[in-house]
Amino acid sequence: MSLEACRALVERADPDRFAAAQLGPEPAQKVLWPLYAMNIEVSRAPWVTKEPMIAEMRLQWWRDALEEIAEGKAVRAHEVTTALATSIGAAEALQLDKLVQARRWDIYTESFADEADLLAYLDDTAGGLMWAGASALGARSEAKQAVMSYGRGVGLVRFLQAAPELELRGKRPLVDGRPEAIADLCQRVLEGMPKPSALKRQLKGNARFAITEGWQARALLAQAIEAPMRVADGALQLSEFGKRWRLFLS
Repeated sequence: MSLEACRALVERADPDRFAAAQLGPEPAQKVLWPLYAMNIEVSRAPWVTKEPMIAEMRLQWWRDALEEIAEGKAVRAHEVTTALATSIGAAEALQLDKLVQARRWDIYTESFADEADLLAYLDDTAGGLMWAGASALGARSEAKQAVMSYGRGVGLVRFLQAAPELELRGKRPLVDGRPEAIADLCQRVLEGMPKPSALKRQLKGNARFAITEGWQARALLAQAIEAPMRVADGALQLSEFGKRWRLFLS
């Protein structure tokens, strides 16, 4: 039941990852549903309260749960942690701990110190989530850098899509929000992303389904390069036909 609860949560709160995970076979889904559900719960934690201390406590709860998984202890009762504990190992739990720590940025109004700080946030959140999935599904360690680079691009797209809402919440998401700076950042991140077909050949087996969630990323980065004002306008997105077609091809 906890696995089904994770699946239902992802379907409600993260439809793009839900659509991607559904393409995988059952063994892949058993890993991806808990991972994506955990990511939803952690990403919500900084925003459900205006009290930083309470938000910190919520994130610490997840860090403690991941520590229990990493150490092979009985994990605290929760529909997501119960499923997560059976789908990942110690290495993945430690990777996800970095994701939770990175989400502390969401609690406060301080900006990123520089571009490297922003990229580290993307690596620890989107990149780390993608690698945790690939690793739990059998990816070899030599594939980590490629998966993380791909995840960075996926994370940048999602971050740019969220930028207008972050600004409304009092954040300054981008170190340099000029259109030309956004285009340049997207260009460099896109150039650093491996082609999904090559990455899937490298991963093989069920691990390749961990990167399916990035089916829109390259097209949306190209869109931001061509028309960076779409970011400020909240219009960085594909048409429904474009989404369905790219998902079909992924």
